[in-house]
Amino acid sequence: MPKHKEIQNKAIHQRKYKITILFLLLALAMGIFLSSVLKTISTERRIPSHNKTIHDRSFRGAIISADDYTLSNSQKTYQAVIRGASIKPEKKDLFIKLFSIYSRIPEESLRKKFKNRNNKMIQGNIILSKTIPSSTAMQLKSLAYKLRKLGVFRSIKTASGIEVLFGLDIIENGESRRFPLADVMSPILGYVGKKSDGKYTRPQGKKGLERNYEAHITSKKDGYFKGKRDVLGAVIHDKNSIQLNRVDGLDLHLNIPLSLQCRVETMIDAMQSNLDADEILVGVMESDTGKVLALASTERYNPAHIKQKDIPALNPKFAEYPHEAGSVLKPITLALALDKKVVTPNTWFNTYNGKMKIGKRRTITDDEKFESLNATDIIVHSSNVGISQISWRLTGKEFREGLIKFGIARPSGLDLSRDLPGQLKPLHLLDHQMHRANSSYGYGMMVTFAQLFKAYSAFNNDGIAVTPRIVSYLEDKKGNQYTLDPKIGNLKAIQKKTARQIHDILIEVVKRGTGVKAQYPGLEIGGKTGTAHIAKHGRYVREYHSSFYGFANDEKGNKYTIGVLVIRAKARYKYFASLSAVPTFRNIVQILVEQNYLVPDPTKIQKVEKNETLYKIKNPVVKTVSPVQVIEKKKPVKIKKASQNPSVKSLFKIKEKPQKEKKPKVKTTAKPLHTPKKSIPAKDVSTHELFEDLF
Repeated sequence: MPKHKEIQNKAIHQRKYKITILFLLLALAMGIFLSSVLKTISTERRIPSHNKTIHDRSFRGAIISADDYTLSNSQKTYQAVIRGASIKPEKKDLFIKLFSIYSRIPEESLRKKFKNRNNKMIQGNIILSKTIPSSTAMQLKSLAYKLRKLGVFRSIKTASGIEVLFGLDIIENGESRRFPLADVMSPILGYVGKKSDGKYTRPQGKKGLERNYEAHITSKKDGYFKGKRDVLGAVIHDKNSIQLNRVDGLDLHLNIPLSLQCRVETMIDAMQSNLDADEILVGVMESDTGKVLALASTERYNPAHIKQKDIPALNPKFAEYPHEAGSVLKPITLALALDKKVVTPNTWFNTYNGKMKIGKRRTITDDEKFESLNATDIIVHSSNVGISQISWRLTGKEFREGLIKFGIARPSGLDLSRDLPGQLKPLHLLDHQMHRANSSYGYGMMVTFAQLFKAYSAFNNDGIAVTPRIVSYLEDKKGNQYTLDPKIGNLKAIQKKTARQIHDILIEVVKRGTGVKAQYPGLEIGGKTGTAHIAKHGRYVREYHSSFYGFANDEKGNKYTIGVLVIRAKARYKYFASLSAVPTFRNIVQILVEQNYLVPDPTKIQKVEKNETLYKIKNPVVKTVSPVQVIEKKKPVKIKKASQNPSVKSLFKIKEKPQKEKKPKVKTTAKPLHTPKKSIPAKDVSTHELFEDLF
């Protein structure tokens, strides 16, 4: 190719290259221009505008007690921002002093915020606080106006050279959760965490009711008002303005009245001290509806101020603490046998003087020694030997499926954040006599308080085990009410006849068995005690769960199922359920009488004065709460300060060192299989201390 042609082609390529680059630069410039225009159109400009938008953030729903007290609600939070260079140096101390007075933030803490890590004064934006409540925010906005009048601020030049006077800005930045009654009803209420989109922070339920009903009580939709603005910046309300109403979360209305809950919490706090127990759980519900009237634990915390020591109490044990049931399972075992018609309440069993060998290595023992007992007295005297033989009249499949029908080994339906199912032995083990016997009196299985609470309601409700319900209904701001069906419904546990037979047997337990301290003249009281060893590292130790589940009814048709679980009572002999859980149960009954939930027969009520008083309050008061903490109550209640109350122990007249109860000798009227020997009183140690329990 000639040289001039080569030069010509090279020049053409260079021109093409330059034209391509020029075209790309023009395209890039056009893209930048279009994106800039789009951004200008879509974003709110900072230059003065004829239009203005006022945002109206939605709120999380409140939690309200049955007697109309607010237990948990939300409020807006604000942050205070100041530009360091905008404060006149000679007025800085005045600013800090006044801001400290209004915000209640110590002056020393505020001074530190004006310096960076190198201890130099910050000239830019300084966030003085991010968690200012709405009431304080209003006061600080007033302070900002006064500071301008006092000449605390000065104009400063921006990067564009414009003189601007920056002052104290109070900016809405989120929503916080309030628990005005501190630790009352925790851990049932639960606690919240925070979720943020970078501009606005909202609470998010983490435990308890706050977590379980998160989808219903969380904020729904923000509102706003758009319109033209006047020269002062106020929005003009005219036909061209646009308003969108906010949609708040639904309020939770509980079945639990605050007045009853506080009395129960005060009582169990005193009992915990007397028993030296790790924790006490109690529950009261209507036997036919499942409405929970009280659900209390001695391990409580303030959800608004959780501390390191509160961490073990964050999980409510009602449905999250599986444990071995112990003897409270015996009535359920008998109910299954009665329902299958393999025994009757009067069927007699040889109880071998309280000691029965199974094979060469296993022995089942009783505290009280009888040569024979009928099915009723097996429950009254809590015979392991007798209930084991009753369980053998069922197949492993019948026994296991019967327990599941009562709600054992399945979630209870209690409306808290977690509801553990517990555990039963597999069928191939329950087909073995030893394992079935062991499970018949509550060992070798894991149950929760809520499961037994639900199961015992069947004995006071014609065989229907009702699901405990803490929440009554949900309500929107217009007053519309909504109810939710429980995730786990009621259970048809046993036939009506069987339930009434067990009902009568549980009354006998209170009349002449291990539950005598639960008696209350003029009321129908029934229940069953349980004292179960706690297992650690595969071995039973000398620590116990003491429990009493039962019912309290009056002649007016009021019927309540009541449950008590005492965890590790360490006071001498107090681990026996008859000396811990039963008195606690009786105290609950007395509270129900005092608050008119139960009405004793007036012809028998005078006998109460002659009975041993287990629960007595001097100058009764509602649980100590500051008046400013009780909100949204139509009729304010006068409540004493904590310093004015008597000590917790002084509220209860309980013997410091009661001796172990002596069971009354009972003559058996029916003819035994063998001539029974004279009954021998229970020893000072339980069955499982006398004999190694291998299960």
